[in-house]
Amino acid sequence: MNYLLDVNALVALGFANHEFHDRVAAWIGTRPMPTIATCAITELGFIRVLAQATTYGLDVAQARTLLLRLKKADVSRFLFVADDHDTSRLPAWVKAPKQITDGHLVELARANGSALATLDSKIPGAYLIPEK
Repeated sequence: MNYLLDVNALVALGFANHEFHDRVAAWIGTRPMPTIATCAITELGFIRVLAQATTYGLDVAQARTLLLRLKKADVSRFLFVADDHDTSRLPAWVKAPKQITDGHLVELARANGSALATLDSKIPGAYLIPEK
């Protein structure tokens, strides 16, 4: 199975001091090792979160470098999913603004034979990354 990481899961994997880093890293390290994917939304979100939050202390260039290094690491196989979905593909359960990106990513993952992997238990149809 392939898994498209949402922004929070990607940030947790890429930033060792993140509160959920160990959880995501342990899941990635299971055998057989899952194939994980990113897309433009999750990659840009990773950079935005790490460069915007004072918690992480990175600028845009440092966050981008960290992401590129993560994608080249032997942690897992990374795929990049091109995004050709428009708003007509939003699932019916999307009712609130905070659900728009989640709904889009669930459908993008599904269309590419993947599941959206997340730390958020409230996303219908997504795979909840298990606790250690």
